[in-house]
Amino acid sequence: MYGNTSRLKEICKMREFKEITLEQFVHSPFQLLDKEWMLITAGIDEKVNTMTASWGGFGVLWNKNVAYIFIRPTRYTKEFVDGSTTLSLSFFPGSYKKQLGYLGRVSGRDVEKIKESGLTVLKAGDGTPYFEEANMTLFGKKLYAQELKPECFSVEGLDEKNYPLKDYHTMYVVEIERILVEA
Repeated sequence: MYGNTSRLKEICKMREFKEITLEQFVHSPFQLLDKEWMLITAGIDEKVNTMTASWGGFGVLWNKNVAYIFIRPTRYTKEFVDGSTTLSLSFFPGSYKKQLGYLGRVSGRDVEKIKESGLTVLKAGDGTPYFEEANMTLFGKKLYAQELKPECFSVEGLDEKNYPLKDYHTMYVVEIERILVEA
């Protein structure tokens, strides 16, 4: 559906991946999230769903290296993240921007969007789904989830601008346990 996916898959199969330490993760979160985007992916039993995201961050909380991700209540992927203990955050080369746009626009409730995108789901040893085509994947364990609340905004206008439908995100704090990068 998106470009020459068979050629892209050939290229991906030739790539090798290595695990890096958290200290070797030296990427700008502003570039990764706002410009390149990520896929948040989780599975329940044999079903997998993913969504494109550009809001989030990385840091240290509770003496753990964490990622912060945000999912609106209407997103199908939220059901998968809520129903599993682990998830993956995948980042892709720029040549996958169309697929990421598609995966952010279309619901897995309505179509088999992963199949339609041409991406290949793999499973880590613990069953966490991720994508063969990604050039970097962070594997994480959910630690905390909290719905954003309108009364907690301290800057006027942020609520109205970002939540005109009052569909407040749930924030998830995820401990980063493992990172794979293209070798």
